[in-house]
Amino acid sequence: MPSEYQFPFTLRHLAYFREVARQLHFRRAAETLAVAQPALSRAIAQLEQALGVRLFARTRREVALTPAGAALLRQLDPVLRSLASLSDEARAAAAGERGLVRIGFTGLAMATVLPAILREFHRRHPGIRLELNESPTSAQLSDLAAGDLGCGFFHPDATTPGLATHLLLRERNGVLLPAEHALARRRELRLRDLAATPFVLFPRVHNPGFYDRTLAAFAQAGVTPRIAEEVWPRANAVGLVRAGLGVTFMCPSEARTLPDEVTFRPLSGPAPESRLVVGWKQSESLDPALAAFVALATETPRRNGLSARSLPPAAARPR
Repeated sequence: MPSEYQFPFTLRHLAYFREVARQLHFRRAAETLAVAQPALSRAIAQLEQALGVRLFARTRREVALTPAGAALLRQLDPVLRSLASLSDEARAAAAGERGLVRIGFTGLAMATVLPAILREFHRRHPGIRLELNESPTSAQLSDLAAGDLGCGFFHPDATTPGLATHLLLRERNGVLLPAEHALARRRELRLRDLAATPFVLFPRVHNPGFYDRTLAAFAQAGVTPRIAEEVWPRANAVGLVRAGLGVTFMCPSEARTLPDEVTFRPLSGPAPESRLVVGWKQSESLDPALAAFVALATETPRRNGLSARSLPPAAARPR
């Protein structure tokens, strides 16, 4: 047996010690434990020999804890309480009431569907801890494949082999402009109207599919884009627009709450489309905590905080 599992005492020794320490009387402790007093005394002596310290100061009239015994008792109580709860914790984990789920998300997810999902999940499953990490689509796909994430909210280029996905959002992008931009007074814009305006995009490596759809929309509109910056995460692009350094693409659902320095305008004609999915590694038996989160995340759009028109006619159900 590996050395990390080798101890010079047993759980029985610790339980005997704790009862004597509570009662400070060997005979009464033996009666409580339903063991013979000589057997109890031998067990305590064995524990003291194993630890190399005296745990009790004994006289004919009284039994008292030594400083070493008092220190052991302080450490032992939470350990025994934890052991006593093992079966309950195991059953709760098997039932999906305990556990940890690691979740990746993009800025679009946090700005649209994810807060409502998190709020409802914490209400239903308060014993499950969620570990959240903002990361781009490319990193999430890698982490999901490696098992470092339980599920992710990302923007797929195409099919994702080995992953099950559920579509949460599909929208044409509009543009986010500085509020003082000359075109901000119009109710609707076209990409050709923005031919002379610098754009803030993101590095293609993070999501090649959306990046290429963006360039294709510009080409279809007959416009060569002026790309001022490529930044990540999403909040940085919004910050640059607020600073007046350009405009950026944004979904209508993402534009519900905006700071005063910017304004959102829909695009007519060619425009890139954003698709947001929740995805997880395909498995015949998901971890119960992850299964509980996936079940909630794939519920109806309205419960996730979206309007029905945000989705295509038939959203893919989880496989």
